[in-house]
Amino acid sequence: MIETSDMQFEERVVTPQAVDEDRDVEVTLRPQTLVEYIGQDKVKENLAIYIEAAKRRGDPLDHVLLYGPPGLGKTTLSSIIAHEMGVNLRVTTGPAIEKAGDLAAILTNLQPNDVLFIDEIHRLNRQVEEILYPALEDHAIDIIMGKGPSARSLRVDLNPFTLVGATTRAGQLSSPLRDRFGVIHRLELYTPEQLSDIVRRSAMLLKIPCSIDGAMEIAGRARGTPRIANRLLKRVRDFADVMGDGEITQEIAKMALTRLEIDELGLDSNDRRMLETIIKGYGGGPVGLETLASAMGEETVTLEDVCEPFLMQLGFLARTPRGRCATVPAYQHLGYRPPQEDSGMDGQMSLN
Repeated sequence: MIETSDMQFEERVVTPQAVDEDRDVEVTLRPQTLVEYIGQDKVKENLAIYIEAAKRRGDPLDHVLLYGPPGLGKTTLSSIIAHEMGVNLRVTTGPAIEKAGDLAAILTNLQPNDVLFIDEIHRLNRQVEEILYPALEDHAIDIIMGKGPSARSLRVDLNPFTLVGATTRAGQLSSPLRDRFGVIHRLELYTPEQLSDIVRRSAMLLKIPCSIDGAMEIAGRARGTPRIANRLLKRVRDFADVMGDGEITQEIAKMALTRLEIDELGLDSNDRRMLETIIKGYGGGPVGLETLASAMGEETVTLEDVCEPFLMQLGFLARTPRGRCATVPAYQHLGYRPPQEDSGMDGQMSLN
């Protein structure tokens, strides 16, 4: 049975989490080299140096931790690292490694200098994590054979390898695990110009005619996230095929995104409904998250993980010890007068 919060993630066009429709397209669009990879310039420059140095020495690349919001290209970077190093890539996720034996099976099958990518590494089982420590430092794992007084420890040597860990919640990583990564990079949200280049590249690979202005219109509403930009490109293509001549122009993109209820800043109907509930229902706040979720008929995890990060990034939402508050820019964006402009109205907001 699918939980309500998971369903909410899938229903929203602008959710940064991967959904089923993204997976095949992302494989098609995924760049293979650092040169093809758009954005994250500082990360690329440093990785290029680390990779070249490791190749010259004939050593595996040091273990890499990538963290930041979902949809920014952590999985893509792991595949690029493996491609640039000329080795195999093994992909798994933290929740998928349930037992120490699962991790041991993966590690013992790695070839020299291979790259092991673990997504959502902050969700690793603690017992599994402890098995990982000697593997990262000494390229060996200790396996306990038997139980009770007759139990004995067996040390198994591993081929040298590179672990690339990805997480959206670096704060939930334990200190011992985080300290074992030699290379740690945060991925930042993309600028509209960078997203426009990504949209045009994706359109070219998917053979979708797309103008520069059309790509920029999509990029401006993609919330700084390549995954969302590529998803919007596919949705806008449908409108261009049915209601236009097949080419994505600025006019077609604007019309399509308006019909998808995504405004010029990338807010969708859920984002606006959250802000309006705070403004109209609670005088701009503060209001507790559970109270807000109950008033909207949503799950708290949906608001906290999907809506709040982007609204806070825009400066539309503030977290306080007493609850969530809408800011003056939020009032202005939605067309409401900020509280200081509404003297004598007993805290009730009115439309301009």
